[in-house]
Amino acid sequence: MSSDRSPRGQLPSLRPDVARFLGYFNNLPGPKAHQLGVEAARLMMRQARDLTDPPIGPLGRDESFAIAGPAGPIDARLFDPRARRAPGPAVLFFHGGGFVMGDIDTHAPLAAEIARELDLPVLSVDYRLAPEHVWPAAPDDCEAAARWLADQPETTGIVVMGDSAGGTLAAVTAMALRDRPAAAPVIAQGLLYPATDMARAYPSLRDFADGHFLTRDMLDWFVAAYAADLGHIRATPIRGDLAALPPAVIVTAECDPIRDQGRAYAAALVRAGVAVHFREARGTIHGFATLRKAIPSGIADTTAFLLALKTLIAEAVAISPMGQQP
Repeated sequence: MSSDRSPRGQLPSLRPDVARFLGYFNNLPGPKAHQLGVEAARLMMRQARDLTDPPIGPLGRDESFAIAGPAGPIDARLFDPRARRAPGPAVLFFHGGGFVMGDIDTHAPLAAEIARELDLPVLSVDYRLAPEHVWPAAPDDCEAAARWLADQPETTGIVVMGDSAGGTLAAVTAMALRDRPAAAPVIAQGLLYPATDMARAYPSLRDFADGHFLTRDMLDWFVAAYAADLGHIRATPIRGDLAALPPAVIVTAECDPIRDQGRAYAAALVRAGVAVHFREARGTIHGFATLRKAIPSGIADTTAFLLALKTLIAEAVAISPMGQQP
């Protein structure tokens, strides 16, 4: 990513619980995750889950299985608040972690909460990670998972969702199924602090380069490991044709180095004629949806995101042909 040399303004104030968390996190002894190596960084993220995020909580179904992928089986996990349900929309969730870290288990509490709040089944996908599997392995797996879900007889429509790198993959998957439709359409996008333009250094990358949980050094590590063609829309979706994409809910964090990428993507979608509900969570940081135990104010931010998405999904179902579910 290139450098932004514009003058730096006054930074926004942090919420008290965010400031407390950062005071603790920034003073932890030892190297940071990106300095440990891939496996140690992944282990650190897995071990931190129960310290930073609430428990998974009650569900009607919690099932793990594998689906066919372009390079072999893809692990997946279904979260559903109901033990049984009629055909209808389903959520396809892609976890964050910079395309390098994260998995179904690190994001299980968030996936379960999505299922309960939306009252929909959530299929969480364990796509291949870099650097063992560089781009486009991740978007290939995510598209394959979307087509598998669309082929299931009980799926009438798909809501693609993801946080951070998972938000990127959700946006890319929505484009893929628009351009080559699957058996069931993508009816909505839910993007939490997505990375949509990693080729450009926006002002937020400079303003929050250090000390705000996600850092510039970590982002550079992710980009190098992912080894994507940043000129390609499957890595940088903001560069693609955004017309006729499904409506989106996009939430950014005000004190996030990739904040401006989410802002720019929301604006680009609006210019392309796509319905967008945009919200910026003030005074908080990247990753708040998976830090709800460490940063309790993130609970309300996540709930607001999901309520907006629930409304958008209801509208998509209502306007489908004959008033039936997609």
